[in-house]
Amino acid sequence: MKPLKEQKIAVLYGGNSAERNVSLNSGAAVAKGLIASGFSVELIDTQGFCLSDLTKQGIERVFIALHGRGGEDGCVQGALEYMNIPYTGSGVLGSALSMDKIRSKQVFQALNIPTAPFKIAEKSTYKTGDASQLLADLGQKVMVKPANEGSSIGMAMADNTDLLHEALTAAFKYDEQVLVEAWITGPEYTVAILGDKALPAIHMETPRSFYDYEAKYQSKSTQYHCPCGLNDEDEKALQSVALRAFEATGAKGWGRVDVMRSNDNGWQVLEVNTVPGMTETSLVPKAAKEFGLNFNELVTEVLTMSAAGS
Repeated sequence: MKPLKEQKIAVLYGGNSAERNVSLNSGAAVAKGLIASGFSVELIDTQGFCLSDLTKQGIERVFIALHGRGGEDGCVQGALEYMNIPYTGSGVLGSALSMDKIRSKQVFQALNIPTAPFKIAEKSTYKTGDASQLLADLGQKVMVKPANEGSSIGMAMADNTDLLHEALTAAFKYDEQVLVEAWITGPEYTVAILGDKALPAIHMETPRSFYDYEAKYQSKSTQYHCPCGLNDEDEKALQSVALRAFEATGAKGWGRVDVMRSNDNGWQVLEVNTVPGMTETSLVPKAAKEFGLNFNELVTEVLTMSAAGS
């Protein structure tokens, strides 16, 4: 196997998912960081691109910077494995399971990893009257999440039957199954994972009702605290929960685990992200900086891990 810096690296970005614009920014930043670190990089937008052309172009390794469907759900990973092209991050199973909010929650429950109570709404069988029972079962305030979207796309809070019906109707446009999760009152944290290490946690604060798409990508009022303000014991407990969740879904290499601290029930895992945002101002780079890695060093480390054992 040739040394990494002699290999032709493709950064896959863009794609066709609802997170395309975020991915375009991530991929451009990753490519810039790898080039600055001395790698031979080709930036490839997968929208309209035939993956088999990677072989024709002599690509020897791939950095996946695709977010959402088609890039973070095991599809691209499976194609790359079929073509015997090494790639960054989680494999097919870890990617697919982490992307599916419902199945990953079921795994968390089975392994006693703390996560909020939830119900599943099925588009094919849902009736308007179901909203009242869902609220009754889950404490009268819920979060609605399409099963396979990221970046908070399609998510909504509901605390009455009209709002819940409206939120479910909107979410069914994205998925046949929708996660309806008991509302968690408390602060939100995220823990970046790099190899077998949990990086310093970040505490996110937003004046909005929850950390939604606008709070993540558009608002100037969202605050990110790293160090996160927890004492050492609490941060270690948070990192431990995050690592358990990451391992539970079969994720590997790098990623991010979102967790809330419920005022009633302690840590509650929200989800595992296997290809989180990777601009220089994204959450994983913020945590890496606190850990002692600049952006170029971070993307180099992610790429290097893809070569472990190859």
